[in-house]
Amino acid sequence: MAIAKVIEIIASSNKGIEDAVASGIAKASETIQGIEGAWVKDTKVTVRDGKVSEWRVILSVTFIVQ
Repeated sequence: MAIAKVIEIIASSNKGIEDAVASGIAKASETIQGIEGAWVKDTKVTVRDGKVSEWRVILSVTFIVQ
């Protein structure tokens, strides 16, 4: 029987949503093993001078507990 745990993280990128997700998962993978998937719960942008300057995502990351 496998047990999974879900944590919530916030990641950001100045390139776009996909890059924010990828960098969030990559950073979480540095300390968490067994990541099975993630759910993008929400997105947000910051705006400077009328332009999007940063994309932010809130991720629910699921991993298997050993």
